[in-house]
Amino acid sequence: MSPFAGTAAICLLCARHYRPIEIGNVMYRPVEKPAAEEDRNISVRVIGPEECQVWIDVNAKGWAQEHPELLEYLQQSSAIFSARQQSVCFLAEFGGQPGAAGALCLHERVALFAGAATIPELRRLGLQAALFRERMRYAFNHGCDLAMMVAAAGSDSQRNAEHHGFRIAYTRIKWRLLPAANSGYKASDSLRV
Repeated sequence: MSPFAGTAAICLLCARHYRPIEIGNVMYRPVEKPAAEEDRNISVRVIGPEECQVWIDVNAKGWAQEHPELLEYLQQSSAIFSARQQSVCFLAEFGGQPGAAGALCLHERVALFAGAATIPELRRLGLQAALFRERMRYAFNHGCDLAMMVAAAGSDSQRNAEHHGFRIAYTRIKWRLLPAANSGYKASDSLRV
């Protein structure tokens, strides 16, 4: 839902036991062939089926730093993502060590940049930039003309995307319906917003 729907719509969702679970910026940019850059310490490639577990582990570990209690869930969701036929999974290595993972979903000339994460000990070494370039090159070589991604509003991911030419198309709020008995709210509470 767009926040431009207004406070009345937000209050109505709250009164019906929905709670916001994510505020994200949907971002876009044209697909362009990236300039060739070489860092002998970094390599990026599309994984083969035999590397799925490595990709899953790197992706989950990168996402789990802030919420280690979610590691098992992140491994399961990464496994589902890597098994999708529409997903192309990329692995970035630093000095031969797997350190970042990301995916790309292509549909009707649109490339969705998704699931990018770097393990904590290899952050700030250029892995995400290399991963971005290789996914952009792949999208360009496969006839895409529009790239998109979603980043948490105000996050490092959003700033990184903007650094790579992405612009905000719109902001969205994701909602989850909570059981009425567990919500802790009464319909009248939403009127106090």
